[in-house]
Amino acid sequence: MKLIARSVAGFFSVLAAALAVSIVFHLTSWGKDPGPAIKMDTTALERSPQLGTSFAPVVKKAAPSVVNIFSTHIVHLRPNPFFRQFFGDQFGPNDNREITRRQQSLGSGVIISPDGYILTANHVVEDADEIKVAVGDSDTKKFTARIVGTDPPTDVAVLKIDAKDLPAVTLGDSDQLEVGDVVLAIGNPFGVGQTVTKGIVSALGRNFHGSDQYQDFIQTDAAINPGNSGGALVDAEGRLVGINTAIITSSRGSEGVGFAVPINMARHVMERLISGGRVVRGYLGILPQDITPDFAQEFKLPDQNGALVGDVEAGTPAQAAGIKSGDVITEINGKKVTDANSLRLTVSDLAPGTRVSVKLIRDGHEKTVTVALAELPGQTGENENGQSGSGSVTSKTDALDGVTVADLDQDVRQQLRLPDSIQGVVVTDVDPDSNSADAGLQRNDVIVEINHHPVTNADRAVELCKQARGNQILLKIWRRGGGLAGTLYLSVDNTPNAK
Repeated sequence: MKLIARSVAGFFSVLAAALAVSIVFHLTSWGKDPGPAIKMDTTALERSPQLGTSFAPVVKKAAPSVVNIFSTHIVHLRPNPFFRQFFGDQFGPNDNREITRRQQSLGSGVIISPDGYILTANHVVEDADEIKVAVGDSDTKKFTARIVGTDPPTDVAVLKIDAKDLPAVTLGDSDQLEVGDVVLAIGNPFGVGQTVTKGIVSALGRNFHGSDQYQDFIQTDAAINPGNSGGALVDAEGRLVGINTAIITSSRGSEGVGFAVPINMARHVMERLISGGRVVRGYLGILPQDITPDFAQEFKLPDQNGALVGDVEAGTPAQAAGIKSGDVITEINGKKVTDANSLRLTVSDLAPGTRVSVKLIRDGHEKTVTVALAELPGQTGENENGQSGSGSVTSKTDALDGVTVADLDQDVRQQLRLPDSIQGVVVTDVDPDSNSADAGLQRNDVIVEINHHPVTNADRAVELCKQARGNQILLKIWRRGGGLAGTLYLSVDNTPNAK
C-alpha cells in the first residue's frame, strides 16, 4: 500500500440552503496585513435521509472557486559519463555546458477571497520555480502566482494572484461534520479538466502513526486521483470543509480511501501564513503515547482516554510545571484529550506564552497543573538508530523471553549518545518471534524500569523479570531513532504460551 497525494466531496439540501447564514469577515491580523475578506457559513447541516435528484446546484455554487495549478521546477544538469552514453555525439569530453530541464506537475486549489488568495496542498507547489493558476473553464486564462507561505507539517500552502472579483468559496465548519455526511470532491484529476465526484464522510480524525506531521484528516470514499491534490471537499451546501491531500492506493488510482485536511485546521494555518509568513505553535515538551488496555490497567485508569507521558524533556514548560513521566493527561483547558494525537493537535493550536490548565492522572489520582506554553522549536528528532557495542555483562531475561540485555558501559553510552541521567540496561538482541518483539521492543533500546522498579544492571533486570507475576510486564525504555530520543512505555504479554 502506498500513500500519495489527492482529494474529497459533498451533498445538497434545499431547506438548509434557505436557512444558511453567510458571514464575511477579515482574518485576525497578527501583523499589518488585515488579511483577505472570506465568507463563512457555520450553520449546522440539515441532515435528511432522502437523497436529492441532482447535485448540480451544489456544483454550480462551489466549482467556480476551484482552480488548476501548474507548477514548474527547473533542473540544471551538466554532462557526465552516464549522460554522454546517450547524448555523446552532442558533447565532447571537455564540454561542460549546463543542460536545463523543466519538470512540470499539476494540482488544484481553491479561491478563498475575491482578491486572489488561494488555498492548496503544500506538495502541489513544493520546490516550484514557477506557478501558474488557471481560473475558470479554460486553461488559457492563467495568472502567475506567488507563494504567501507554506506549512509542510499540515501540507497546507497559500498562494496569491493579482486579480479582483474572483468567485470565492464559502468556508464551512469542519468540526460539525459527521460520518455519513455526503461530500463532493472537486479538482483536476489526471489533467482531464475539472471533475466532480461524490461520496460520504467515511471517518473523521484520521492520522498515520509515526508521522511527524499534524494530521486530523477527513476520510472519504469520493474518488480522488492524481491532480485532485489541493482541490475542494465541499458539503451538501457547497461549503468548503476540506482540502484534498492524499489517498491510500496500490495502483496510483482511487480505491475509495481518500483524505482531506479539515478546513478549520487549514484556515488556522492560513491566517498565520498571511499575517506572519509562518506558523507558530505551542510547545509543552513531552513525548505522549496512546493508552492501551494494558496501560489503563497498569496506571489505574478508568478508561483508555488520555495521553500517557512517556518522557518529559529537560528545560521545557512541562518540566517547569511538574509534569512527570507516567502521568496521563486527560484535559487541556477543559478540552478532552482522547489520545496522543489529539493532545499534540490541541497544544499546537495554542499560541506560545498561553497559560493552560492541564488535568492529569498520577498514581490513580486526578491533579491539575498550570503550564505556560513555549514556542515549538525546530525539529530535532533523530532519524538514525545508534548502534551499540557489547556490554560488560550480558544476561538473558526469563519473563522477557527472547530478550538479551547488557550493562551500560562508556562505549555504549557514547554510541547511543545516552544522557548521563539515564540508567538501565541496553537490549542487545530481541527474538523476532517473541512477545517482546510484538510489544515493540527493539535492539539498542535501554530498559530503564520494569513494573515501575528501576533497572540498575543486567542482573537486576533478570531478577525483576523473575519476580513478575501479572499477565503483563510494564517496561519503561529509552530510545533514540525513528524521529525521537526519549523514554516511552511498552507492555509485554507475560501469559504462558502466549505465542
